Amino acid sequence: MMKTAAQPLLEVKDLRKFFPIRKGFLRKTVGYVRAVDDINFFINEGETLGLVGESGCGKTTASRCILRALSPTSGQMLFRTASGDVVDLAQLNREQLKPLRAQMQMIFQDPYGSLNPRMTLFDIVGEPLLIAGMRNRRRREERVAELLRLVGLRPEFMQRFPHAFSGGQRQRIGIARALALNPRLVVADEPVSALDVSVQAQTLNLLLDLQKRLNLTYLFVSHNLSVVRHLCDRVTVMYVGKIVETATSQEMFARPRHPYTAALLAALPVADPRIKTGNVELPGEVASPACPPSGCYFHPRCTYCIDRCKTEAPAYREITPGHYAACHRADELNLAGMA
Repeated sequence: MMKTAAQPLLEVKDLRKFFPIRKGFLRKTVGYVRAVDDINFFINEGETLGLVGESGCGKTTASRCILRALSPTSGQMLFRTASGDVVDLAQLNREQLKPLRAQMQMIFQDPYGSLNPRMTLFDIVGEPLLIAGMRNRRRREERVAELLRLVGLRPEFMQRFPHAFSGGQRQRIGIARALALNPRLVVADEPVSALDVSVQAQTLNLLLDLQKRLNLTYLFVSHNLSVVRHLCDRVTVMYVGKIVETATSQEMFARPRHPYTAALLAALPVADPRIKTGNVELPGEVASPACPPSGCYFHPRCTYCIDRCKTEAPAYREITPGHYAACHRADELNLAGMA
């Protein structure tokens, strides 16, 4: 399933996003929530990168920074445009971003809250076309009909409102809207987490089919490792705003190099009643991004912790070709993966 590309479509370097904590009558800044704390990764053209982790780890904040729905505190987000130029999205102002919006789109998590209930399908899917300058209504109708057929919906539905559709159909509408302007990068923020399991499979297969047909590149944000294993070429794991491991999907599931990744894999249910998964509950609580611990952020919950982990932050380094981890003991630990 792994695809190769000559150069990255997107390269994120030292990305940070801090939110100020303000208190008192004068709203004085007394600290920061380190939602995204110095992360690095890249996405090759035509591949799917899975960004996974527990709720609150910063994966959605990172994806919204990439799309510039949020302005990053610092760092670089190097995007290769359709013309071949590489631009730093972090440095562009609102006007400079406008021409690039069509090349980066998002599929939202909630298929109910992301669609305006007062707009018809024609208005919802056709709105990006109108904003991009397609004023001719007939041309917009033809394009909306094409997009609806592309995602498995009938063109005659375009005059209906969102309440007439199921959750799976609404998500297909959201996918059609995201594809309206022929984007190169699609950020999918947990696009199947609100759907039934049977509908999840249909939506995932649709995303795979669209990727092949349209040569799309996905940043797939999720906490469901089963979904990530099915869809993604490479996987990046986040914990409390930091990336702790990155590898190909096959390598990640076969031999994790970070104890947190191994714990996530151990918690994944196996569709075989004869296999015991055992107790995989991690001790302690998830660290607060407003007051993270010293050294490795994971050390208060790690069963492999040594004194060095408590005082020295581990470097994010390449353990084997293409496999990166931020763990002092990554070379010596033999962590269990999945068959």
